[in-house]
Amino acid sequence: MTDALEIWGGVECSHVHIGATVRDQLKETGHFHRIDDLDLISELGIRTLRYPVLWETVESERGRYDWSWTDARLQRIRQLGMRPIAGLLHHGSGPSWSQIVDPDFPEMFARYAALVAHRYPWIDLYTPINEPLTTARISGLYGVWHPHGTSEATCLQLTVAQCRATSLAMKAIRAHAPAARLVQTEDFGRIFSTERLAYQASHENERRWLALDLLAGRVDRRHPFYERLLDAGVAVEHLSHLAVEPCPPDVIGLDYYLTSDRMLDENVDRYPDEQVGGNGIDTYVDSAAVRPVGRHDTGLRQRIDEVWNRYHLPIAVTELHNGSTRDEQVRWLVEGWQAAQAARESGADVRAVTAWSLFGAVDWNSMLSAKCGYYECGAFDVRGGTPRPTALSSAIASLAEHGRFDHPVMDRPGWWRQEPCLAGTSKRPLLLIGSGLTLAAIEACCSARRLSVLTVNASQTWQMMKATAAWATVGVDEPSGVHSGAVRLHCRYPEGQDFLLQCNHVNAPREVANAFLDLIIDGQRGAFALSRSEPANQYEFSALASARYDVHDGQALSDVA
Repeated sequence: MTDALEIWGGVECSHVHIGATVRDQLKETGHFHRIDDLDLISELGIRTLRYPVLWETVESERGRYDWSWTDARLQRIRQLGMRPIAGLLHHGSGPSWSQIVDPDFPEMFARYAALVAHRYPWIDLYTPINEPLTTARISGLYGVWHPHGTSEATCLQLTVAQCRATSLAMKAIRAHAPAARLVQTEDFGRIFSTERLAYQASHENERRWLALDLLAGRVDRRHPFYERLLDAGVAVEHLSHLAVEPCPPDVIGLDYYLTSDRMLDENVDRYPDEQVGGNGIDTYVDSAAVRPVGRHDTGLRQRIDEVWNRYHLPIAVTELHNGSTRDEQVRWLVEGWQAAQAARESGADVRAVTAWSLFGAVDWNSMLSAKCGYYECGAFDVRGGTPRPTALSSAIASLAEHGRFDHPVMDRPGWWRQEPCLAGTSKRPLLLIGSGLTLAAIEACCSARRLSVLTVNASQTWQMMKATAAWATVGVDEPSGVHSGAVRLHCRYPEGQDFLLQCNHVNAPREVANAFLDLIIDGQRGAFALSRSEPANQYEFSALASARYDVHDGQALSDVA
């Protein structure tokens, strides 16, 4: 076990074929065009970085290799003193001229892996294929990604093909870099169910281990899935080869999201917003278990314990991300860090926690199937073109340097955790000055986000700020007429610095309030105009030319836009 838990980073890099469309997250988040992003990552104190060396990027045309992008990025990573975990395939099926269902896919992929190791012999950490079972489920069982299969047989075939490719790739890599280690990532979310669907939950809970069992050489005739694999058309010699020449991970990468744990329920009327599915026997809804199941059964700590007890191999949390409001994003990261620390203290060999999607992700709310531009922030918000540090950046930097992070939003837990009966307040509230429609929306959003507030008169502001250790004061200048001008939301921090957000009066107050609260949590300073505000924190803003305002008396004094 390492001396101290480490904070790693990762860049969302999925390259997925959906019909004739390719979803390229590197390009959609803009990271592909910003090499200076790597300096921003290094400044957070991150020293190990999951980073793409994607087959699709290098060999988009068969036999023609373009290493220019990877050469420049990997050289910069090395110069900055960071250690890459090279990812060669991330939810993809290879270049357009290749696909996982090709009989020679494992061998073709291994040849590419050998070229990578030969070119970059100093890289010693690899994730050849990210989340092979998860990719197989989405591509082969749910039909969302290429090859759009909708059967368990296709899912199992894709799982074995990716595991064979990983095994052959590591063998090829180690021919050039003998010390190279396999960091194998997967989502091991647990399936819960009603009593009627216990049989399906049991099946899926066994299946979630399949990729790692294959790589670890555990899938022999006694394995629960051995006969199912043969019935699915998997060649017996492929299973035999994996069993005889295992390629166990050197580090198991546990990817965990708020939606990783699932609940199966045949009472579909209880879930009007969820898609109804089934298994040919029963019809049911597959929803996030964090809501209907007792919360003691869900969570990262429980999944770490399961992985550790099954494999007793070193573990790293290799994806930790929550596409939500900023307070919930920070709470999720810190809770994950604390869960990893607790698991270490109980004897599990947990090496690191990875802040994933450092520059955000696009359209992952639909598993990339809908091209709507739905953006989830990461440590940096890239919607303005230039990456802007969010509160997650501060959290990552603090965890890297001190192993802990404090912020007023941490005074209360995320919505997925029950609060003690008397815990609905905080010693560090937001002070709300005045009244009005927008201020009422801010107060309602604070309640939903478990941010404690106190409403005060302007004359009480500084007295209450000292008495309560408030972390900011908030006021709103609202136009009185229907056709009046801009709404101006302003915030002052205890150290005297100010933040102003100006928007059109027709903007929906709740969406404006949520954008404003995100930016306050980020510690944003200066004067800005909100140009877009939509549900689910889909907003954009830009700087005003200059502004001077006074939060203490709730009035903006002057501005030049």
